[in-house]
Amino acid sequence: MQPFTLLIKPSGSECNVDCVYCFYKCRAPEVGRGRQRMSEQVLEKLVKDYMQLRFALAGFAWQGGEPTLMGLDFFKKAVELQKKYGVSGQEVGNSLQTNAILLNEKWCRFLHESKFLVGVSIDGPKEFHDYYRLDHSGGGTFDRVLRAIENCKQYDVEFNTLTLINARNVAHPEEVFDFLMELGVRYLQFIPCVELNQETGRIADFSITPEQYGEFLCRLFDRWYDHGPRKVSIRDFDSIVSYYVTGRHTICTFDKQCSQYIVIEHTGDAFCCDFFVEPKWRLGNIFETPIEKLAASNVKKAFARAKKNLCDKCLLCRHLAICRGGCMKDRAPFEKDSFGKESYFCEAYKRFFDYATPRFMQLAAEVNAESANPSATGRS
Repeated sequence: MQPFTLLIKPSGSECNVDCVYCFYKCRAPEVGRGRQRMSEQVLEKLVKDYMQLRFALAGFAWQGGEPTLMGLDFFKKAVELQKKYGVSGQEVGNSLQTNAILLNEKWCRFLHESKFLVGVSIDGPKEFHDYYRLDHSGGGTFDRVLRAIENCKQYDVEFNTLTLINARNVAHPEEVFDFLMELGVRYLQFIPCVELNQETGRIADFSITPEQYGEFLCRLFDRWYDHGPRKVSIRDFDSIVSYYVTGRHTICTFDKQCSQYIVIEHTGDAFCCDFFVEPKWRLGNIFETPIEKLAASNVKKAFARAKKNLCDKCLLCRHLAICRGGCMKDRAPFEKDSFGKESYFCEAYKRFFDYATPRFMQLAAEVNAESANPSATGRS
């Protein structure tokens, strides 16, 4: 069967910080409230069944909420189970997306020894980060995140950063990029923020507009390109280069269908996507249905195909091949199940692709040339 990754939420939507823009606050109550913890029984079941599918690379992406709330022993147990149920020659990849608040010396020693890739959420310099990313007392979290990053560096933990582009930092792409470069980050991810205010039915104040996002992408691209695109990786940009080199994207946002992973909640319930943890897109439970059947279920297939439900505007667009309508979460966020609508960020993407495509194609040509003649660059 086609390999897939597990996106695992061992502590559900529970978190030890209280970000103003947290997307769980804009979800229905059934997403979960209060204390949520994955039991050892659920952990062993999901690791055992997934490892025994014998994928060459078994990918475990631990997210939340805040996954480190499970405690260090939980993840030590997860690694033990991966070793117990893995087969010879099988590679395991663990990634941990975290606000980093709890990453002390003990955590970082473990993350280094167990070869975890850590994604640290940080929104730029202190004045941007502390505007929305607050603790439950209303205080900023920037200093604690910075301390955690220093711990990661000290113990040689492989880490990257995730920055949410919001109403506070969207006008400052160069400042955010330069700040991350000063931190020594070489792998960056940027996600645009758009959520619906459940009380007003309108786009939430912390969200960004398509015009702002288009401007941000163009200016970020210029900064990245001038800095040297081989020196630093930006996830979305890498995917576009990959598309021009191989014809395939590396991220689901611009892929033809959404089938790269399934979500496992702390209860063992499985869903198609973390943005669609709702009854309609529930695949089942790992104690009731084998995990490979969940991933190949009719519900999952229907969700994957839904991305191909494009509006006329998309079908006529010059950028259709590379964009594919964007993330389904962003398709007309005012309307439920509006997969056939245009993306909220449509105009942003059109502006960006018009602006940056010639240079993306040039970068792809350079990659192809080097692949054809590696000795020309001193590589082998």
